[in-house]
Amino acid sequence: MRKEPAAAAAPLGAPGGPLQSREPPRVADGAVELLEEAADLLVLRRDFRAALRTCERAWQSLGHEAAPGGAAGSSLEVKCSLCVVGIQALAEMDQWQQVLSWVLQYYQVPEKLPPKVLELCILLYSKMQEPGAVLEVASAWLQDTDNQGLPEYRALAALHLQRVLLPLGCLSEAEELVVGSAAFSEEQRLGTLQAISTARQQQKHEQLGPEDQKLNQEGSFSHKLLSLLMLLRRLWDSAVSHFLALPFKKSLLAALILCLLVVKFDPASPSSLPFICKLAQTFHWIRAAVFSPLHQPRALD
Repeated sequence: MRKEPAAAAAPLGAPGGPLQSREPPRVADGAVELLEEAADLLVLRRDFRAALRTCERAWQSLGHEAAPGGAAGSSLEVKCSLCVVGIQALAEMDQWQQVLSWVLQYYQVPEKLPPKVLELCILLYSKMQEPGAVLEVASAWLQDTDNQGLPEYRALAALHLQRVLLPLGCLSEAEELVVGSAAFSEEQRLGTLQAISTARQQQKHEQLGPEDQKLNQEGSFSHKLLSLLMLLRRLWDSAVSHFLALPFKKSLLAALILCLLVVKFDPASPSSLPFICKLAQTFHWIRAAVFSPLHQPRALD
């Protein structure tokens, strides 16, 4: 019988036994290849449906859990890249409404979304005029204490404020985010609080009923009409005082010229003589009443 070598009986990892690789496990090469294939289908071939299916195959190869050891970081990067390609493919196919559900089926909870994926979701839904769809997801991500230590937190908080909270009129949530978060500088905080105050006043104005708006419009019209009447009265008083300060002959001449322009009568016509005499009597009566308070003018027919 042939004698077996002693190394064959030695346990794995023991001195003299076969050596194990000390290198950290790497991400499955198949997932990386599928990622490259999906990017090629998206950008070069413009086959968006095939690109989405390739991303899903890559996700299945990776599994829902991160790889152990040193490959965890690389696995997370690959998963994030797969989500980016998948989001773009869904948007190109005009199926952007399915983006959130498609992403969350792999990450399960909003707090675990990568910052880049959340940023794309906010930009996409705000561009499509549906920021309310991403409100709960973004709020949950920003409230997570682990995410608050990330370097991307400040940019995502500002993006959530400008693209989601303010357009939706969530002013209390916006104010709470600005005041309670250290992500904003003092200048940004003051500017944002001023914008929130302006939006709150506009919101109160829009919440007024039709009757209240009608009353406000009527009050504004009455105020404008009263101001106009007061202005006309001042102009009239000024014109009358200036007119009465003129000599009698100049006043009569001004009245005749005014009648020529307005009434357009012929002073040389015999039919205009009674009117001129009546006008002269009226001026005599006005001057007597103004400059002689004790004078009692006759009542004119």
